[in-house]
Amino acid sequence: MNINKMQRRRRHGRRGRIPSPVFIGQDPKARIFKPHPDSESEPVILEPDELEVLRLVDLEGLSQEEAGEKMGISRGTIWRLLKSARRKTTLALTDGRTIRISENTKIELKETKK
Repeated sequence: MNINKMQRRRRHGRRGRIPSPVFIGQDPKARIFKPHPDSESEPVILEPDELEVLRLVDLEGLSQEEAGEKMGISRGTIWRLLKSARRKTTLALTDGRTIRISENTKIELKETKK
């Protein structure tokens, strides 16, 4: 059995449906990445679901559809998360900003069959 973490997303604004939960395969080993020399500019905040999409698509080589199935969300949501994560990462690398991976307190464990 494989244990996955389920992260509840938040609505941005007042209206609309409550987003469905996202399944996160693993916790990040580090929460902060700092450039050398350290800069005084504002850090870039990367959400855990954005990091998971980067890991699945760019590191493991899954397609957006496969990553969506694995995380329990649509391919369109995967595309938006991937676009946001790549933009934030590129911004941090080019401007010498710190990357901080946010810690979401609403993460639940869920067992899945492999």
